[in-house]
Amino acid sequence: MQSTQMESLHIGNMIRAELKVQGRTITWFAKAIHTDRTNVYKILSKETIDLQLLIRISKLLHHDFLLECSKTIGVV
Repeated sequence: MQSTQMESLHIGNMIRAELKVQGRTITWFAKAIHTDRTNVYKILSKETIDLQLLIRISKLLHHDFLLECSKTIGVV
């Protein structure tokens, strides 16, 4: 995999962008995933994330982040 593909694959930024598209606040997101805002900011700052958490977030936001990652790295 080329480094430029990995550099563009920052899951926290992808989640943040989708929250913005949907008009969701950090407070809403924190409540929805049963955590506090501090942990949400930690999640959004990460380049990688636990797969189970990513699946939960994907379901919550009705957005397939796994597919988006696959497209970004050229698998799909």
